[in-house]
This record gives sequence, C-alpha cells and structure tokens, in this order.
Amino acid sequence: MNKRIVAFFLMLFALAYGVHGQQVGSSPEYIKALTAEWKGERFPDGRPKVPDNFLERLKKISMEQAWGYLRSKKYNNQFESNWELIMYPDQVMVGRAVTAQYIPARPDLLAQIKQQGQKEGRSQQGGNNTWPIDVLTPGDVYVADSYGKVVDGTLIGDMLGNTIYANSKNGVIFWGGVRDMDGLTQIKGFNVWAKGQDPSYIMDMTLSTINAPIRIGRATVLPGDAILANKYGTIFIPAHLVEDLVISSEFTALRDNFGAQRLKEKKYLSGQIDSQWTDDIKKDFIGWLKNLSGDELPMSREELDAYLKNRNFY
Repeated sequence: MNKRIVAFFLMLFALAYGVHGQQVGSSPEYIKALTAEWKGERFPDGRPKVPDNFLERLKKISMEQAWGYLRSKKYNNQFESNWELIMYPDQVMVGRAVTAQYIPARPDLLAQIKQQGQKEGRSQQGGNNTWPIDVLTPGDVYVADSYGKVVDGTLIGDMLGNTIYANSKNGVIFWGGVRDMDGLTQIKGFNVWAKGQDPSYIMDMTLSTINAPIRIGRATVLPGDAILANKYGTIFIPAHLVEDLVISSEFTALRDNFGAQRLKEKKYLSGQIDSQWTDDIKKDFIGWLKNLSGDELPMSREELDAYLKNRNFY
C-alpha cells in the first residue's frame, strides 16, 4: 500500500481514538479530517454546515440527477433504495447527517461505553440510544446503522420521535426498526425511512459511535453529508459537492426545458436536440436563458453566469 495512504489512515485512527481510548462521540478534529474537502462553515462538533439555501433547493433535484452527478465524480456508493418502511412516501426530506452506529451488545462493552459516555457528559438515565438525539440541531437528519435489526431493534418510539423532531425539525433514516407507529404518524413534519416496524423494545444492542463513518445498505455516510430522501430512495451527498451538484442539476433541468420547448415548436428535430448541439442551437439556448425572468430561474443570475463560464454543454 502507498505510504501516503498508510499515513493518512494512521492519522484518522489517531484522531478518532486518541491515546486514551475510543470516544463515543467523534472529536471535531476527526470529523474535520474526514471531511477535509469542505472549506465552508462548520458546526462546533466539526460537521460541515451546508447552507440552508442549498438544502432547500436540493428538494427539487431528482434522484437520477443527483446520482448521475455523484457517479461522474466517482462517488459510486451513495444511494440506497431498499427500504421496507417509508412513513410518508410523498414527502421529500433534506438535511445534514448526524450518524450513529449500533452493534450487538455484550456486558463488558456496555460498561465501557457507559463509562465513556459519562466522561463525555452524556445522559446516564435510560438507554444510550438517546445520545445521538441529544446532539441534533435544526436541519439535521438522524442516520443510524443498527445492522438491519427490527425485532428487539427498534431505535425509537413516539416519545423519542417527538424529541427528534423538536431538536431537528426533521426525520430519521434507520438501517433498522422503529416502534409506536400510531404515535409517530401524529408528529406533523416527521418522517421515517427504516427496515421495518415492530412493537418490541430495543434489546441486546448498543450504540458504539456518534458522527463516525457508517454504512446504510450499499451507501457510505459521513457526518455532515447532505441528504436527499424521497419515495425512490435516499442519497447521501458529500458536503463539498452539494453546491455544484445543485447548480449542475438545475442547469440540466433548464437545458431539458429548452429542448422540450423547441421540439414542441418544431424548430429542431429530435436528433439535433439529443446529440451534440450546433453553435446555432447553443446561441439560441443562451438567448432563451437571457429572456427568462427571475422566477423562472432556479438559481441566481450570478450563479448561472458563473456556471456558464466554465462549462461546455449540448
């Protein structure tokens, strides 16, 4: 293995675990190392703070647009659609990931995690499945890998669901289960993506980390990833790619609208629109863009001009 790669992973290991043993909550230094390509504002815990404006615009981006963009950047493991339960399929949820990892429990490990949680100032009342909820802020999405356990693996019921929504004004994505569906469905604005629901309580499992890398199905999720979740699946977008992904997708939608309009007008043949554009079509498109009003543009005129400067298009 390349020596630089070895050194990088040793640095991450040291930041994550330190010389005094593993923390439950990742340190800000570790999170910053994981998300080093993000150059913008961060939360006190180190997570990237993707601007609310781009999260709101992300709601209008299709899964295919987001997936295609990420694949073009060689991020091939960011999508999961194998959900057994989506509480409100017609809702779209966006937000910033707070990640949690759960594993099967054993007494010695439980004792160590409780002790470490006490050192970190985490609640000693109730189960440690409340700890990730305590760190949520507005706009966060609680994303947890509980290894697909549903029976005796329900991470929340309606009481914790209410707390999650009070803290984040958002929902959850669990590679595991939930309970108290009657109560959860009464939390207006709250949504769930999960592997299932069951009336049982959480048993024989424990939280192991907060805000460390986790696996959700075939996707890898880092703390601070931007999330787009709808009835077609969930996609986890590295924070440093969100702005370009949104603007690129918005531009693609404009290009498609132009092509559809010109085809309806019978100005061009479908083969002309679906292949490399001629200079005349490009000129027509630029003129079409200039005539759009502010309400017809999904981005600002300044963002559009900056995008056009450095892009080639059909």
